[in-house]
Amino acid sequence: MTGKLKVIVIDDEPIVGKRLKPALEKSGYEVEFYDNGPAALKRLSETGFHIVVTDFRMDEVDGIEVLTRVKKASPATKVIIITGYATIEVTREALAKGAFDVIAKPFKPNELREIIQNAAEALRSESA
Repeated sequence: MTGKLKVIVIDDEPIVGKRLKPALEKSGYEVEFYDNGPAALKRLSETGFHIVVTDFRMDEVDGIEVLTRVKKASPATKVIIITGYATIEVTREALAKGAFDVIAKPFKPNELREIIQNAAEALRSESA
């Protein structure tokens, strides 16, 4: 894997993007943020991302639908679910459908950066 890691963050709360995009860019990632599920899915169909960070519960498209579509189109892509509804059921469903990890809101940007770093290492070892 060469070049910057491409990360897309999808959450229907604009404040999440406002906080995470600069924090992740500071870590050297190329980051795009979408607060609209359908627009994010359109973007995902147009270009590949190494890592997808998506909210679990959104109005038009939920995180499980994002996860399912991403894994079908690009099985190597790592999907991280962020949620304010972190239950065992949510976590189990997300992991069973191929999520790399699930992180409960509220979280610190450093916690997400650590999970993204782990996903990046997994990508590197899989492509080696």
